[in-house]
Amino acid sequence: MSLTDNPAGVPLEPLLPLFHRLNREHFEGCLVRTGLPLVSLRWSDGRMRRSAGLYRFGRHSDGRELSEIVLSRPLLDPLPREALLGTLCHEMIHAWTHRVLEVREVHGPHFRARMAAINAAQAEFVVSVRHRYPLPGEGEGGPPAARWLARCPRCGVSAPYRRRVKGLACRACCELHHGGAWHRSCLLEFVQAA
Repeated sequence: MSLTDNPAGVPLEPLLPLFHRLNREHFEGCLVRTGLPLVSLRWSDGRMRRSAGLYRFGRHSDGRELSEIVLSRPLLDPLPREALLGTLCHEMIHAWTHRVLEVREVHGPHFRARMAAINAAQAEFVVSVRHRYPLPGEGEGGPPAARWLARCPRCGVSAPYRRRVKGLACRACCELHHGGAWHRSCLLEFVQAA
């Protein structure tokens, strides 16, 4: 995908220079080794419309290690630069906990401590656990209705979902009962919405 591949024809901001800047300023340079980032970075191809960004890891089909930050072009492109910086920094914290600390947590104590430190150190943008950006299609008949209700068996809290998500656990219960680590006892139960 080229940098001018968005519908408005305006170039998307290159992510690598922002990554290097944020890495220097907030991660003591530890997300780069031997001059190369520990993660690859890219803009989404336009299909990512519900989440501003994601960090994913694992293995490619050929066995190579996968560690990647993907940012949503449809969500972030029309927003101010602060949204891009906050989202990129959020995903970099995920990469930091996984690649540097070698800790498996989603938004656990290490993530939250780094997020708080970054927010306290600067006022240019805010890193948060969840974004509140407008979703494409909102205001144009609204987003599709939720087909599922996910309920936590421990605390009883329910939330609407458009699709079932395998392995999803209640964040609040994982933090309260398991120090922020995912645990089977907090798996959400999905029932079809009325």
